[in-house]
Amino acid sequence: MAFNNVETPENFEQKCLCVLVLDVSGSMSGDPIDQLNNGINTFHEEIKTDSTASNRLEVCLIEFSSDVNVLVEPSLVENFTMPRLITKGTTKLVDGVREAIQKVSERKGWYKSTGQRYYRPWIILMTDGAPDSDQDVDSLANEIRTGTANKSFFFFAVGVQGANMDVLTKISSPEMPPSFLKGLKFSEFFKWLSASMTTVTGSKDGDTINMPSPASWMKGFKI
Repeated sequence: MAFNNVETPENFEQKCLCVLVLDVSGSMSGDPIDQLNNGINTFHEEIKTDSTASNRLEVCLIEFSSDVNVLVEPSLVENFTMPRLITKGTTKLVDGVREAIQKVSERKGWYKSTGQRYYRPWIILMTDGAPDSDQDVDSLANEIRTGTANKSFFFFAVGVQGANMDVLTKISSPEMPPSFLKGLKFSEFFKWLSASMTTVTGSKDGDTINMPSPASWMKGFKI
């Protein structure tokens, strides 16, 4: 909600920001992008059915290819329709994640300025390749390690078939290593993510949070 072009809170529930950073480079064409589109719509619809999560979870959607585009600014799920992702270009992965970190910083500042409590934000990266050669992976790794160590945000990378898992391991914190998607189980991943975000937004400060099992979508997961 905006008043005189200044955004005002729609409610004063404790907020949780989830930034989805999604690879739409040319290698995602065909079944991968179709399944990814199905998955993000599943996520959107499932969050909408939970009244607590829909009042607390804000979603931001960033796509990266040869460019970086913010398709959905941080918003409660009832305030936007998931866009349809279209593949093109190369893989500006580092730029995409940096945009997410900036969005997290800006949104936390807004929460503070408007008197809203918030959970630690989440940045979720999904990619099927390696970053372009001009991307500074080492610098991004330092930013993510610093941000996660300072509890500024959680960072979770998911590799799709073809992903360079060495790069994803380099930019991830040891406490939350990257995972590999089983086949094209995007819908299963986003069902898990919606259940996880519902668990987080339903918790109180100090609660121990037990996340759902990722067995349905994570390759190699063992109990």
